[in-house]
Amino acid sequence: MNDRSPDANAIECRNLWKIFGQRHLDVLAAARAGRVDKDAILEEFGCVIAVADATFSVAKGEIFCIMGLSGSGKSTILRHVNRLIEPTAGSVLVNGQDVMSLSKGELRALRAHKIGMVFQHMALWPHKTIADNVAFGLEVQRADRKACRDSAEEALEKVGLDGWGDRYPDELSGGMQQRVGLARALAADPDILLMDEPFSALDPLIRRELQDEFLALSEKAHKTTLFVTHDLDEAMRVGQRIAIMKDGRIDQVGTPETIVLYPETEYVARFVSSISTLKYLSASEIAVAGEVASDAPTIGPDTPLPVLIEQLANGVDHLAVRDGADLIGRIDRPEILAAVGRDLARR
Repeated sequence: MNDRSPDANAIECRNLWKIFGQRHLDVLAAARAGRVDKDAILEEFGCVIAVADATFSVAKGEIFCIMGLSGSGKSTILRHVNRLIEPTAGSVLVNGQDVMSLSKGELRALRAHKIGMVFQHMALWPHKTIADNVAFGLEVQRADRKACRDSAEEALEKVGLDGWGDRYPDELSGGMQQRVGLARALAADPDILLMDEPFSALDPLIRRELQDEFLALSEKAHKTTLFVTHDLDEAMRVGQRIAIMKDGRIDQVGTPETIVLYPETEYVARFVSSISTLKYLSASEIAVAGEVASDAPTIGPDTPLPVLIEQLANGVDHLAVRDGADLIGRIDRPEILAAVGRDLARR
């Protein structure tokens, strides 16, 4: 959990459990008592622990990634947020309201107005035009025809498909169909986007292009996004914070920099071992104690490594790292070389 106030959070999961199987309550009691081996639980009780005691929060406007291998529980957590799945225990809050307490009508309103969902496979209706596919959620809300069309065209323009509203899905490439899925989620102007591996079925170049477009769109729209992926590179690129899952449990939550530089478990360390730390290093991680010359250039603690290298390559003897008036330390060329050496050694 982070330390921001609950009012700043769009989504909160608190001690969430999901156990599939008839004896799920027996398994819950056993798991809480410390018996958490999934294979043993399956053999003894015939149940599967999909999510185990997951707790995290997502700030309003934040892109929060849940990353894990197949079967880790990431998509199961996602489906609890709009209550496509009922939990075995724990709670999920959206804008401070427990979604498990909602009536059927309130839940329909939440899904229609507050939450948009983007799936890996769009399942577009082949007999409907692109605009009609995008407007479907608004039609369910009984919006008038012109309002549906206007909102659909606006959403298509946001994802770079203006002018394609009268075409049909079979006229679009896979990447364009994925954009339609995002437009469909955006058409109702929801506060929250749930994205379940939305780009994983695409070729690498198209995937990266859509990631860029999604990030640009997010910067403009300020939507809260819960983004599920099995691709660590995608999580590092898209997420402002990341939760790494293993066997239904969250192993670590943090920024991409924190997870790469300071893995908290052996599993996370193995996961990030192939990623270069150099991209995430800043002055505060490299600085060493020592006096600085009065004419030494001053840099802030968050100054990235490329800037440090550029400064030192221009003939500067050393850099003074300061946080306001406080001296954190100094950086010389040996510190830069040592950082590069450590990165090469870990890989």
